[in-house]
Formats: sequence, C-alpha cells, structure tokens
Amino acid sequence: MSVDLYASILRPLAFRMDPERAHNVAMSLVQKGLIPGRSTPLEHEPVELFGVTFPNRLGLAAGLDKNAIALNQWHKFGFGFVEIGTITWHPQPGNEKPRMFRLPSDKALINRMGFNNDGAIAVAERLSRSSNRIPVGINLGKSKITPLEEAHEDYKQSYEVLQGFGDYFVVNVSSPNTPGLRSLQDADSLRRIFQTLREVNDKRPLFVKVAPDLEDEAIDDVLNVAVEAKLTGIIATNTTIRRDMLPGLAAPTSRHISNSLLGGGLTGTNGINRNLTANQQGGLSGAPLLQRSNEVLQRLKANAPEGLVLIGVGGVFSSEDYQSKRDNGADLVQLYTGWIYGGPALVPQLLQP
Repeated sequence: MSVDLYASILRPLAFRMDPERAHNVAMSLVQKGLIPGRSTPLEHEPVELFGVTFPNRLGLAAGLDKNAIALNQWHKFGFGFVEIGTITWHPQPGNEKPRMFRLPSDKALINRMGFNNDGAIAVAERLSRSSNRIPVGINLGKSKITPLEEAHEDYKQSYEVLQGFGDYFVVNVSSPNTPGLRSLQDADSLRRIFQTLREVNDKRPLFVKVAPDLEDEAIDDVLNVAVEAKLTGIIATNTTIRRDMLPGLAAPTSRHISNSLLGGGLTGTNGINRNLTANQQGGLSGAPLLQRSNEVLQRLKANAPEGLVLIGVGGVFSSEDYQSKRDNGADLVQLYTGWIYGGPALVPQLLQP
C-alpha cells in the first residue's frame, strides 16, 4: 500500500470515525495481520547500541501499541524497533471519553488518554507468548491511584514483572495526562525511582522520557541525574501542553464550548472546529512539535557525555524530519502521529536513500 493510496482513500475513511474508535479498529486489523505490510524485510544498515541490534534506527513510539497486542506485526511495516506502553502496575481505564482529538490541518493530535492499559501483570503474560522479530522497549508509568510519594514503588512493581521481556525500559514521568506526574521530573524524585529500579535489576538498559515544556535548567537537571544514575539514555520528547506553536489559535469562547457539549465540532475541519479542538486539554503531538523537540534534543546532545544514547521523537512525517532528528543528535528515532497520517508505507519511504 503506497503512502498516496492511504492518503487518498483509507485515511479519509478513518478520519470520518471518532479518533479513538479509529485507533482501536486499526490496532485490531494490525493485530490480525489484515493491514498489508512488506512481503520482504526492509533492507537497511543495522546498528548496535547498548548491546542491542536494531535492523534500522526508526521505531514506533509508545502510545500506539499500549498493551503489546500486535508485537508480531510491526516488523512488517519496516520498523526497526517498537516501544509498548505506557504500562502501569494497576490496570486502569484512563480518563473519560472523548480523550483523543485530531487537528488535520496541523497534522497533529491531542490526547488525554491517561495511561489506559491492562496493567503490568496482564502485559507480562502477553509478552511471554509473543514472537516479535525486532527489539522491544517497555514504557513504564505511575498508576493514577498511587500517591506521588509512593511512585518509586509503583514503577518497581511493574519493572519486577516485566524486566525479562524488554530490550530497554523507559521511565515516563513526562505525560501531561496523569495528575502530578510531571513533578517527578525533578532531580530528587528521579534519583529515587532509578535507585529503586536498580535494586531490582541493574543490568537492563534504562531511559527517562522528558517533556518538551521543561526550561533549559530543568533539562540540564534531568541530564545530570541520567549521568549520575548511569542511565542508558534519554528520550526527547513527550507531548506538549503548549499551544503557541499552532498558528492563528484563539482562546475558546463560551459559544464554542457549548457547541462541543452538543457533540459537534471535534473534527478540526473548519476554523471554529479547529480552534475548539486545539484548546482541548491534553498533550499535543505531531508536526507542530518538531521544532521544540529538536531544540531539546540539541541541548541534550550538546551537554551529554559520550555514550549516552538519545532517542528523538516528535513531529516526524518525512525523510527530512527523520534526518533532522539524526542531525540534532538522535541515535534512534521514533514516530507515532506521523504514522497515523502517513500510513503503513511511511517507514520505508522515510528510510529510503
């Protein structure tokens, strides 16, 4: 399936559906092998990092295959690795619906999913039955019901049951959709979490995922903790709560809010609807995030010691976007929203010489 075919026929059909319903339908089709991928492996230069061999440097970011239901399929679309999750110790339904919104004219999404997932034990059982052909990262988050002061224990419990199934692990303290979570990006909280995980298993590669909304000083603090805790690397970045990167955005009016409560206006297909959708609470992802995520990546690269692995994510839609991540210091690159807009043939297109 070509990118053009997807853009002209399948994406318009999918975009007529509620975003979360479209996501669930697509994931079911991927899981069952009903979305055609490549019949032969994507020929590309493999790379070895932190003892793991990646068929190529482009992977699927966390958030798409939260519960590891389609691990046996992602290699068919050309991905060099996949990151599952975010997974929490307690199974949780996430936030109330609607909680995912499209901004088609901006090539963006907004989500406030809230770490909806089956829980660490159920995902570990699923992973034990999988036969994935590419490296797997496991993204860990804090359960909503767990108090912030007990976050380290919550991450620890998930890590204990999942430690044998991941090629690397990510501590997610940067999602904007779990109350208080981003406060765990401060140095003392991060130290406590990673010290606790190291006590369980100090052999597994560990990453921290940072928000694009951190000030430069806070980014430097995270980097210092990563070095101090001897982390494998940093993922830059998560979604943003900022909206100033969306051109021509106005603050929502009461009339717009009333329209949303009537069930309309969330497709982002006209000016009023776009304005309403863009002001929804949640994390913004997609093309508008490219510049800021690259700025964070560039700062990390400029100050990171040799050997610290950087994974760049945010706004990758084209081969030029992919190369911009590499040019700004990313050893590996991930995408999510770009795949929603670009379709199953996007990865091979991005990686072609």
